[in-house]
Amino acid sequence: MRAYELYLRDAIGGLHLIGMLPERRKNPERITDESILNWGKIILGENAGLSNLFFVQITIDDTGVISYPNSSFYDLIL
Repeated sequence: MRAYELYLRDAIGGLHLIGMLPERRKNPERITDESILNWGKIILGENAGLSNLFFVQITIDDTGVISYPNSSFYDLIL
């Protein structure tokens, strides 16, 4: 399953995991960066420093194991 982890970068460069959003849309044309970041706007509000908001697409297998796009990013967030 495809999912997204939403992060917020703080003023000193730290990363904060906001949440994980599983992708449920069937039509891939509806999946855009903006549509994913809109979820962050709903969670954090319009004035929450959204320029520091980003997401990472991840894969979750049937056993619940999360695969990140590359290991260097995984090292950053731990």
